[in-house]
Amino acid sequence: MDIRITPTKLSGTVKAIASKSDGHRILICAALADRPTTVLLDTWSKDMEATLNVVTAMGAKAHWVDTNHLRIDPIDEIPATATLDCGESGSTLRFLFPVAAALGSNGFTFTGRGKLPQRPMEPLRSEIVSHGALCKGAMLPMTISGQLHGGNYTLPGDISSQYVSGLLFALPLLLEDSVIHLASKPESEAYIAMTLSTLSQFGIKVEQKGNDYHILGRQQYRSPGTITVEGDWSNAAFWLGAGAISDTMTVTGLDFRSRQGDKAMVDLMEAMGAEVTKKGNSVTVSPGSLHGITIDAREIPDLVPILSVVATAAQGDTKITNAKRLRLKECDRLAAISQCLNALGGNVGELEDGLIIHGKTSLKGNTVSGFNDHRIVMSMAMAALICQSDITVEGAEAVDKSYPTFFEDYRQLGGKAHVL
Repeated sequence: MDIRITPTKLSGTVKAIASKSDGHRILICAALADRPTTVLLDTWSKDMEATLNVVTAMGAKAHWVDTNHLRIDPIDEIPATATLDCGESGSTLRFLFPVAAALGSNGFTFTGRGKLPQRPMEPLRSEIVSHGALCKGAMLPMTISGQLHGGNYTLPGDISSQYVSGLLFALPLLLEDSVIHLASKPESEAYIAMTLSTLSQFGIKVEQKGNDYHILGRQQYRSPGTITVEGDWSNAAFWLGAGAISDTMTVTGLDFRSRQGDKAMVDLMEAMGAEVTKKGNSVTVSPGSLHGITIDAREIPDLVPILSVVATAAQGDTKITNAKRLRLKECDRLAAISQCLNALGGNVGELEDGLIIHGKTSLKGNTVSGFNDHRIVMSMAMAALICQSDITVEGAEAVDKSYPTFFEDYRQLGGKAHVL
């Protein structure tokens, strides 16, 4: 699906959608719990659907009580074999691969689509194999069987936090105690903190000592009964960015106590010169005298696409560093964002681990690829706000991965987007 977007202003109020990051974690914990859990969420996405499909293939049951309440009956009988389709969701694969090894089976086969079969699984795969599981295949499709055992697990700190979260979900289920040792300070530590927070809500105890996580075996996931998925700071960031470069935008349904690292978008908009007001569960951003800054993206890689768009409207240069892992996402996001913005008349240079954006460029109309990446598509929709003429974004259906109603909200806020 290609979409033509006509430059205009966005303004108004939008409610944050349910966080897929929080949703993944809750669905997994609910599937492993001692009794049913009712999950309250008001939006759905393909990535969350992938996690739900995998846990139900593992033996959980799920049904919608109504449009906003999803009941999860936990895994009771583990199937001897099953195919676990992760879609294009890296979180689903990396979170549930260790869980499958902990549950034990004759063969759980993980599959996926898009770029997921090419995304790395080492050194997580090797650590799981070295602790008793059997794994056929180095990339998807991969079949895991046998029984995982506890013990000492070692991972580099500068890899995907999803590996650590996957082990944190799995290791409490084992008979033996375990320790996850990270060889250096972890990147995207906020995502690990999110996992620890959700585990705590389901009664799982993990003791963190520096870069080590101590997990007792024989723990029981205990359902809280009903649990609400948080509002999504990651997708709210696109509207907050629009407020900085277009017109006043308010996003509601956000929790400032959240462990989501992408709530840093609020501070970054202030640092770049936008007008920011925080009140209750909402944030309002209005244009100001924007200027470039230096951004360390180690903890906030998903913000880089929209930050790059805001930076094009700012005076001076913005330098984004410690974002090398973005080259291994749904696409090489560093290359994609530079190609797209440069095609629109921007001036963006790639670094090995980031970008340098020369601001105050005059953006024009053009056709750009969405690179089958939801965050690239949404960023280009925001870039259109400061273009001189229409742009066309190819493959705009990629937003379904995390935000299926994105263009509906875009239009309600004054945007002009037409499916070709």
